Amino acid sequence: MNPNHPKTKSIVILTGAGISAASGLDTFRDKGGVWAQYDYREVATPEGFVRNPEKVHAFYNIRRLQALTVEPNAAHFALARLEREWHGDFLLVTQNVDGLHEVAGSEKLLHMHGALNSALCQSCGDRVSWTADMDTSSICPHCQEVGHMRPDVVWFGEMPYHMETINTALSQADLFVSIGTSGTVYPAAGFVLEAWRNGAVTIELNLEPSSPGTDLFADSIDGPAEETVPVFVERLLSTQTAR
Repeated sequence: MNPNHPKTKSIVILTGAGISAASGLDTFRDKGGVWAQYDYREVATPEGFVRNPEKVHAFYNIRRLQALTVEPNAAHFALARLEREWHGDFLLVTQNVDGLHEVAGSEKLLHMHGALNSALCQSCGDRVSWTADMDTSSICPHCQEVGHMRPDVVWFGEMPYHMETINTALSQADLFVSIGTSGTVYPAAGFVLEAWRNGAVTIELNLEPSSPGTDLFADSIDGPAEETVPVFVERLLSTQTAR
C-alpha cells in the first residue's frame, strides 16, 4: 500500500523542530542548535529547575518571546489544509512547544511536549495561558500561591503528554508521516516502529535522511519542510479527489 492507495483513510503526522526552522526558530540537535548553546541538564530537567529556577525561567522567557515574534511558514499552512480537506481520520502530533501550528489553523493537534504559552502550577496543578515573562515571584491565578509556577513544558525525564491517545491513533493509522524531527528522542522516536508494526505506510520528510529510524520508512523525502510539505500535501489531496 502507498499513501495514495484508496485504503489510506487514517493519517498520523509527527512534527519536530525542523518544520519551524524556516519561521526563524532554532532546532535543537543540529550544529548551532539550542543544545549546542545550552546544557539541557541545566535548563530542561526537573533537577535543573530545583537547582536554579531563575536560570530555567530566563531560558524559557527568551524562547516564549521569540515564539511570539515569528509566523507560520508554508509547511504549517499545508498541514492545516490537509486537516481541513482530508476525508478520513487525521491527527497532528507535535514535539514543538511553539504555537505555530495553531496560528496556521491546525485544530486536530496534540502538543506532546507541552506549550510555551502555557504555565503549570506545581502547587495546585492548574494550567493557565501565559505569554508574559515568568519568574520565582509569579503568582498562580487559581490558588494564589507564589513561586510555584513553571513552564508547561515536558522536560527530559518527564512523561510526554497525551501518550494514550497517540498510541491509539498509531495503532489505527494507515499512514504515518514524520516531518522535521531527528528521530533520537523517545518515545516519539519509536512512533515509526509502532506504526510500521501495525501495517501503516511510513514516510519521512526531513532536511536530510539522518534519523536513526530511516530504514523503517517506506519513503524518505529530503529537503526543507517549507518546500517538501506543501508538495506532499498537494499530491496526497489530489489523489484523494481523484478516487
